[in-house]
Amino acid sequence: MKKLILAACAMANIAAFAQDWPNATTECRPGSRWWWLGSAVDEKNLAYNIEQYAKAGLGTLEVTPIYGVQGNEANEIPFLSEKWMQMLAYTYSQADKNGITVEMNNGTGWPFGGPEVSIEDAASKAVFMQMDITGGKTSRHKLSTGNPHDKLNKLMAYSNDGKTVKDLTGMVKNNIAEWTAPKGKWQLVALFTGKTGQQVKRAAPGGEGYVLDHLNSKAVANYLDKFDRAFSKSKVPYPKTFFNDSYEVYGADWTPSLLDEFEKRRGYKLQNHFPDFISTERTEKTRRLVTDYRLTLSEILLDNFLRPWTRWAHSHGSTTRNQAHGSPANLIDAYACVDIPECEGFGLSNFNIKGLRTDSLRKKNDSDISMLKYASSAAHITGKKLVSSETFTWLTEHFRTSLSQCKPDMDLMFVSGVNHMFFHGTPYSPREAAWPGWLFYASINMSPSNSIWRDAPAFFEYITRCQSFLQNGSPDSDFLLYLPIFDIWDELPGRMVAFDIHKMDRYAPKFISAVNSIINLGYDVDYISDALINKLETDNGMLVAAQKARYKAIIIPSAKLMPESTLKKLMSLANEGATIIFVGNYPESVPGYGNLDLRQAEFNKFKSTLQHNGNKGFNFGKGRIILAADYKTALENSGIEGEELRTLHGLHFIRRKLDDGQLYFVSCLQEKDINQIVTFNTAGKSWMLYNPINGEKGIINPVDMDEGKTGIRLQLKSGESLFVRSFNKPVTGVPQWNYITELPDTVSLQHGWKLEFIQSSPAITGTFEIDRPVSWTNLDIPSAKTNTGTARYSTEINLPDTKADSWILDLGDVRESARVYVNSKYAGTLWAVPFRIDIGQMLKTGKNLIEVEVTNLPANRIADMDRRQIKWRIFKNANMARLNGEKSDYSSWGTIPSGLNSNVFLIPVKYN
Repeated sequence: MKKLILAACAMANIAAFAQDWPNATTECRPGSRWWWLGSAVDEKNLAYNIEQYAKAGLGTLEVTPIYGVQGNEANEIPFLSEKWMQMLAYTYSQADKNGITVEMNNGTGWPFGGPEVSIEDAASKAVFMQMDITGGKTSRHKLSTGNPHDKLNKLMAYSNDGKTVKDLTGMVKNNIAEWTAPKGKWQLVALFTGKTGQQVKRAAPGGEGYVLDHLNSKAVANYLDKFDRAFSKSKVPYPKTFFNDSYEVYGADWTPSLLDEFEKRRGYKLQNHFPDFISTERTEKTRRLVTDYRLTLSEILLDNFLRPWTRWAHSHGSTTRNQAHGSPANLIDAYACVDIPECEGFGLSNFNIKGLRTDSLRKKNDSDISMLKYASSAAHITGKKLVSSETFTWLTEHFRTSLSQCKPDMDLMFVSGVNHMFFHGTPYSPREAAWPGWLFYASINMSPSNSIWRDAPAFFEYITRCQSFLQNGSPDSDFLLYLPIFDIWDELPGRMVAFDIHKMDRYAPKFISAVNSIINLGYDVDYISDALINKLETDNGMLVAAQKARYKAIIIPSAKLMPESTLKKLMSLANEGATIIFVGNYPESVPGYGNLDLRQAEFNKFKSTLQHNGNKGFNFGKGRIILAADYKTALENSGIEGEELRTLHGLHFIRRKLDDGQLYFVSCLQEKDINQIVTFNTAGKSWMLYNPINGEKGIINPVDMDEGKTGIRLQLKSGESLFVRSFNKPVTGVPQWNYITELPDTVSLQHGWKLEFIQSSPAITGTFEIDRPVSWTNLDIPSAKTNTGTARYSTEINLPDTKADSWILDLGDVRESARVYVNSKYAGTLWAVPFRIDIGQMLKTGKNLIEVEVTNLPANRIADMDRRQIKWRIFKNANMARLNGEKSDYSSWGTIPSGLNSNVFLIPVKYN
């Protein structure tokens, strides 16, 4: 009997454990780009820095060497030198001791390049020269651009009647072309392969030099060889992951082998059409030629750089993490061919969250959800576990970003599919460096020299909890959304298009509108390219990608141009049982110029089938094809319902499938609060809620709705987030989730407060009787307006006798984060709105001591240093960049409030 009881207890414990937060691996913890300024690192400070990072909760460090510190040249270590490799090995050892993973940039600064990149291997560009001549006589032409690095690639002659094309390249001797043209008017076009001359941006010592020609496979192999030599000679192990930053290779629109690559891939010679290709008039032929050129650039970037780079990393037991944005490639395909796709947030989103401090000096976010989803879409479709992000590249101005401002944009990344975030970033800084320490020029500084670091561990724990869930299971988006890349290429002027995040609203406005329309209708989507469509399969009417990712239908957003192979595949998928949804129109034509008539004829076979069956959609084989004028009508006709989370309540969410149920991450990125029954398009035997802010969890009693849906009561204040989880089997051994009802007898803690600084620079001593909780910058305290640090607000209260189940402490407007203590016991850290915490279990009848340790921003201190002309900008190449482009000087900043900035309340609540 005893054994049976023990077994039953063990089973109950297992059941309870299975419903707990997932085990948090190193990958679940936040990572950071670790800027090595001048690579001037030493063992003592490496050990110190890594220990501090580990204590705070970082899990991964990506070593990226960068420019150095003025006057510190004697301590700089050249990239990949013997000593540099020794420092990397020591970094490994210290990171292992502290449970941190070390990754590495495949260069210094960005993009890839350096001293080993010869001018032949450097980023290339096309330079065209045009000459009009009259035939019937010999003409002599000197072919030179005036730049010794520009090499003649082709010299072509074209008759004005368009009937004759001649390749004159073989006739050129010593850059002189002599040719007796037949009678008539002729045009000569010379193509030179030039060099952009771009140097590595923000390079570290030993990393200076030309930017690599990423389109040249031999140049890429030569570049990677220097890493093989360095690691082989030093015997230092390769890192877990190699990283490549955003593709900022400016003006690099050519490579020496491009004409050969073009002919091999497109089936015709581009040089036979140079006049139309380089024409400033956007004729149909010009658009088609340019589309073929852009497609070729996209393909060779993948085939000559990203895939070989990834294969190289795999050969050494490493993986690759890559930012595709900024490149001329189809972003989905570029993200898909590496191990960990990485998006980038660039600016602060305005969600109108209630109580969230705004700042006049802030960068509008150029990375909305439509931009962030390229990386996660590629990962989901190709079965990759991790989706990374360069997080908080800019939010506000330097020294002015709070943890509370970070949370909404972190949540935006989570609902976009990110589950392996990296801060941008954490500068290595010697312990002995004077404040503000060593800094990188872009915000934010997530390191011990920033005052927000004191309470950052609570933020890191939030990220860890979220990612522990979001790295589990498989994606569960409703639809695939076709990226109409050929429409985008066809419409954009010029020759090369680089898809950087700052221009996507101009490059792809229709696609962005489509994404937002679908999301606002309550659905989630993953984007898909032509290449990945051709890898889709079907299973019982579902579209299947990479084994686990399953989709209810694919949406084609008003695409006019589509390859015949893509349309053929879509029809085949429909015939096998899939649903294909066309919005606005059926595709009209194939893109590009090569073999146009043949490809168009093949396309028309499928197009005629679509048009013959009318404009309302029809059954096709086992599946269905739908055509509708707008997204609302189209998705209603599909019979697939959106989530009320979004449509009725304005909530952002992402869904994942787990082995034992389904998981929602829900964020209230809006001004209004939510406290009501919300319908979920999921059924389950049991349901639980998880709070990633404090780790609380509990089982709930759902409401059965119609058609297999479930009603869940959600209580979310503006800015809050929750995980909602369903289970296929009943859950036991888990406490009930506490919903709260606020009672009317709120206690206002307006008087009796004291203030003392427990950590302050400049130092402030003594205890101050302040009575009311106010910003310490408003008090007549020396240095309070210019300090950085932490002050303790304290007051004693007599707890009234009520029937409340518990009490919520509401701190109101906190500048910028707070640790709460009740009767000298730690209650928790508040770092995001709303600044509220349940402290009922810590209170006692009668007298209670409430202490709140508030930490401010470093803005007031740094502005004071500028006003006193203290030199702290000691960094080479780039010091502190300003959002408005002005000279970096903070002396004109006004005083930023610090501490408690409003009344504090104690709110009685009932659990129900």
